[in-house]
Amino acid sequence: MPDQPEMSPATKELLKKVRMMVPPMLEKFHKGMLGRVAVIGGSENYTGAPYFSAMASARLGADLSHVICTPPAANVIKTYSPNLMVHPIMRETPSSTPASSVATPVIAMLTHLHSLVIGPGLGRDELMQATVAEVIAAAREKKLPLVLDADALWLIQQKPDLVRGYKECVLTPNVVEFGRLAQAVGVDTQGDTGRKGCQALANALGGVMVVRKGAVDWISDGTEERTVVGDGEGGRKRSGGQGDTLTGSIGTLLAWRNMYLEGQWDTEGGMGREETLMLAAWGGSAITRECSRLAFMERGRSLQASDLTEKVPVAFETLIGEKEESKL
Repeated sequence: MPDQPEMSPATKELLKKVRMMVPPMLEKFHKGMLGRVAVIGGSENYTGAPYFSAMASARLGADLSHVICTPPAANVIKTYSPNLMVHPIMRETPSSTPASSVATPVIAMLTHLHSLVIGPGLGRDELMQATVAEVIAAAREKKLPLVLDADALWLIQQKPDLVRGYKECVLTPNVVEFGRLAQAVGVDTQGDTGRKGCQALANALGGVMVVRKGAVDWISDGTEERTVVGDGEGGRKRSGGQGDTLTGSIGTLLAWRNMYLEGQWDTEGGMGREETLMLAAWGGSAITRECSRLAFMERGRSLQASDLTEKVPVAFETLIGEKEESKL
C-alpha cells in the first residue's frame, strides 16, 4: 500500500460523500449496470487522448467503456487495448457526409449510456465540430450527463448556448481554456481563475459545473454551497494527457451517480442531483491528482499519461476503498 496522502478535514468529508455514491458490487447487478460510458474523440492526428480517457473510466470500474472516433483513429486505438469498444463512426473533412448523418448512429447510442465524454483528441475539423454540436443537443434532450474537455470546449466558446443552463454538464478547462471561455461569454474575471472566477463563469453559463484545472482545481456550479477546491497533492510533471484521466474518471463517477439517484442499492446520505454532480466532478479531480502523485513518486520527470492510467485503481483504493459488500 502506497504512502497515504495528506488530507484536510474538508477533503476527508468530501471523500466520505463520494464513497456513498460508489455502488457495491452485488450479485444482483448484471453487465453494464456499474457504468456504460462513451468518449467521443480521436481523429487522424490524435489517438492517445480518447484511449486514456476511456481506460481511466474502465480502470475506475465502469463495466463498458466505448470510444467513438474516426476510422483511422479506430484502427490505431484498437491496437492499444482489446478492453475498449471502438466505434469508427465519426468523419473528418473532406468527407461529403453531412454532420446530421454522421451524428445519427451516435445519437442512437445515447439511450444505452450513463454518461458521455466529448473532446479528447477531437480536433477542430469543421465536420467533427458540427457533428459534436448535434450530439450535444441530442444528449441534452435525453438529459444524459456530459463531460466536455479540450476541443469540445473550443466548440462551446463558439456556441455557448449548446450547454448554457444544462445542469447535467461538466466542463473541464485548464487555465488558458478557462480564460477563453470567460471571454466568449463576456465574463471579466479580473484575472481571478480561482473561486470567484470559477463561480462567475459557471453562473454565466447558467449553472453548468466548471472544473478549472490548475495547481489546485476549483469546482463550481456558481453557488457558494457547491464551490469546492481539489487541493490534493499531485505530481510535478505536467506531461500531456493527464486531463484525460480526469474526464474518464468523472464519466464513471457520473454513471455511479445515476445508480445512486435511482436507489439501485441500499444508499445513504439522501443526496440530490446537484450535490452529487459536484461530488462526481470533485471526485474525478481527487482521483486524478492522486494518480499523478503516485505516478510521479515512481517515475519522476519521465512520467507520461499512461503512468496515470495504471494508478487509477490504486488511487481509488487509497482515497475511497472498496465496500465490504463487494468483497468475497
